Amino acid sequence: MVQIKTPEQIAKMREAGLVVAAIHAATREAAVPGATTKDLDEVARKVLAEHNAKPNFLGYGGFPATICTSVNEVVVHGIPSEDVVLKDGDIISIDCGAIVDGWHGDAAYTAFVGSGHAPELIELSRVTEESMWAGIVAMKQGNRLVDISRAIETYIRRQPKPGGGRYGIIEDYGGHGIGTEMHMDPHLLNYVDRRRGKGPKLVPGFCLAIEPMVSLGTPKTRVLQDEWTVITTDGTWSSHWEHSVALTEQGPLVLTAPDGGKAKLAEYGITTAPDPLA
Repeated sequence: MVQIKTPEQIAKMREAGLVVAAIHAATREAAVPGATTKDLDEVARKVLAEHNAKPNFLGYGGFPATICTSVNEVVVHGIPSEDVVLKDGDIISIDCGAIVDGWHGDAAYTAFVGSGHAPELIELSRVTEESMWAGIVAMKQGNRLVDISRAIETYIRRQPKPGGGRYGIIEDYGGHGIGTEMHMDPHLLNYVDRRRGKGPKLVPGFCLAIEPMVSLGTPKTRVLQDEWTVITTDGTWSSHWEHSVALTEQGPLVLTAPDGGKAKLAEYGITTAPDPLA
């Protein structure tokens, strides 16, 4: 069953989303050459404490940290460690969440460590982020879940990959509902699988974490012996972007974006819903 939220509940999710946005800002600043991924986890812990919020990753299914730190070929669920030292030229995807009064926020971004990144890496992150926004644009009344999947996949497939070939749209992981739990129905694929049908119709109160994951090569992944870290099977680097989004009577509200998604969605001619905390 899909959990439909009231405006008051969406306001609580907005509070959690802004904590996530604060974690993103702080960890992005801290993701420099010489920092460890454990350092970034400590930064996230401090931000949560400052906002009197709880982490939703720590202890989830036994996960041992506050955020996920996925470097280079790691797609998702990288465990922060003092042994993983960021180097100039690395890319890192940071996925994190927060709980406020029982309501969850969840978002991810890809950052460039230092300088000198290859053009194909810059383009990989851009394509992944823009495909996320294409999915957010498709989150509107009257559409169905599959329309979001189609928008994400279509955007990625239309982008020329430097050096030729195709981007790998990660198959085993995708977006999800979010609310009183971090992961809820429905599961959101980042591509269209006709065997799954059209999915539920999108109505006000629908809240989704939209999160494409894209690699420079294969769509296939495997999990390392720690039972968490997910890497591409061919070792190609990957990017991960995510926002939690609420659909309201007045339109979409990007819960984990500082401005609610206003500036970016304006590029598509879309007016965001009023921010309940403004």
